[in-house]
Formats: sequence, C-alpha cells, structure tokens
Amino acid sequence: MEKQKRQSLNAEKRKAIADVFENHWTENSPMKQKHTDAINNYNAIKPKTYELVNNIVRKHQPQEDVNTIRGMIAKYNSSGGDLHHDNCFYLSHEYMGIDEDGKDETKEDKVHIDFTLTPRVDGYDSYSFANSYYRDEMKAKGLNPDYDVKLGDDYSKKAPKYYQEENSCKEYLGITGSNNTNRGTTHYGTWENSDKIWVIGTSYCHSRNFKTDETSINILKLYTQAQADVCKTHRDLYSYVETKMQKLRLGLKSYKYFDQAKALADKLGIPLNDGILNESSSMALSVYSPENLANLLEDKVEPTKAEKVAIARQLLAQQIAVN
Repeated sequence: MEKQKRQSLNAEKRKAIADVFENHWTENSPMKQKHTDAINNYNAIKPKTYELVNNIVRKHQPQEDVNTIRGMIAKYNSSGGDLHHDNCFYLSHEYMGIDEDGKDETKEDKVHIDFTLTPRVDGYDSYSFANSYYRDEMKAKGLNPDYDVKLGDDYSKKAPKYYQEENSCKEYLGITGSNNTNRGTTHYGTWENSDKIWVIGTSYCHSRNFKTDETSINILKLYTQAQADVCKTHRDLYSYVETKMQKLRLGLKSYKYFDQAKALADKLGIPLNDGILNESSSMALSVYSPENLANLLEDKVEPTKAEKVAIARQLLAQQIAVN
C-alpha cells in the first residue's frame, strides 16, 4: 500500500488554518457569551430609559407647551419659536457637598443620554458602540468591526488597511456613504430616527440641562454603563482570542505539514480538515455553485469581495460542521 504524501503548508494555508482556530475560539469563548449578554442587557434597558427621560422632559416642558409652540411655528414660521426632535439629552441632579476647604458647596451630578448608534462612550472610539453592537452581523458580511479594538492605544497601527476597514464598516452601517434617499433604511438612519423626544429649544443638546432627582440619575447611569459594557465586552472578546492567536501564529510558522496542525486541533477539540487547504480554489467554485450563482444572476448584481468572502466562510463552516 502506497504511503500517503504529507501535505505541505505555505503562508496561505497557514492563514486558512488560523482562521478556523480563530472562529472556533471566538464563537465558543466565555467572552462571546458576555458580549451577547451585554447587548441583550442594553436592549432591555433602552426602552425603560427612554420612558424615564421622556417623563423628565415632559415634566419640564409639558406637551401643551410643545403644542403651543408648534402652532406658533405654523403661524409665524421660524419666528414662532424653537422646537427640536431630539435623541440626545443632558440631565442632572444638584446636591449639597463639601469643598476642599470643608465648606458646604452645591454640586451637580450630570449624565449624558444618547439614544443614537454613535454615542460618546468614555474610553472608546467614536464608533466603538456601533461596531460592537453589530459585530457579528458585519463579520458575517466579510467586514472587520474589530479594527478599532485591534488598534488600542497604538496609533502607529493606523495604516491604510485600518482606514479601509473603518470606511467599509461605516459605509455598511450607513454612517457614511448614504444619500438622503436610502440613509433612513440603514442601521444608522434607523437609530437616528427613533427614540426621539420633542424639546423646546435649540438643536444642540448640550445647551439644554434637565434637572431631576438622585434616584433618576442613578437609573440613567445604568443606561450609560450598559453602553460601555457593550464596548468593553467586545474589546475583551478580541483580546481573549488575539492572545491565543499570537501564540498559534508562532506555532504554525514552525509547522511544515498539515498533520502537525491537525494534531494540535485534535488536542484542543477544534474541528479541522484538509479541505481548507484548497480554499482558494474550492471555495471559489463553491461561491459560483449552481444555487449561489443563480441567486446572484437573479439579483443582477455583481457580488462584492466582502460578499464572496462571507459566502466562502459560511460554506467552510458548514463543511467543518458536517465533518
């Protein structure tokens, strides 16, 4: 019986193997569940926060006053007053504290509530929440929403690839690249047009400060913490997987044959088969299988590179599951 020839590895094949390990560690890590839980918690607390903010605003600005100004605007145009449909609010609570000299001092506990997809979350990039919230969806589309957590505080990593990945994610979400006709149908547009409250005053939310009580402020802080948790668990998930991947990449560089990587995968309980070694050819054929090609032709749209990658990854995952 002829001895089967060992399959050699090259950079492309090592990359394909590494992708299998990365996907397994991501989807099966405890950090992934924490990230999912953080998103679910945010989804649960958001409508309650909106209701609370709406009640506070209406207490300061009764609906009948809003209706009065709306009527004045209808009669006198811009001279009738300022009315704005907003989803960004500053709320505060005043209390007596002690200054540095030990004297009584009036202090203010303030919270900023932002119901949009791009809130300012302390310690994170401007688009961290959006990338974290839609991470799984964008990964399935072949995008890389991890570009910002990968950067961390090392701005030297802002290479052209960083900006390409950033722009691709922002365009997908609708933050950039959407015209007035279709922007409302994007994720960004949907968030921008929902959870709004009519307020009397200018369109600048920082110019308005609604006073409330200590209990309400503490409840509102739970919302901002929920936003931060979505970002934090995303960062933790990436760090958890990347720590493993750094060691794996070093190990794979020393492997000359597939059976060495296969032995490692078996010890770690990670499904790995040699079908991925022909990914560049077999996956391309799978992308244009009769079923997939028919769908693409029916839409009469040339698939993007990201869409091809997404289809290939899905087929690869299915193949691994079967084996």
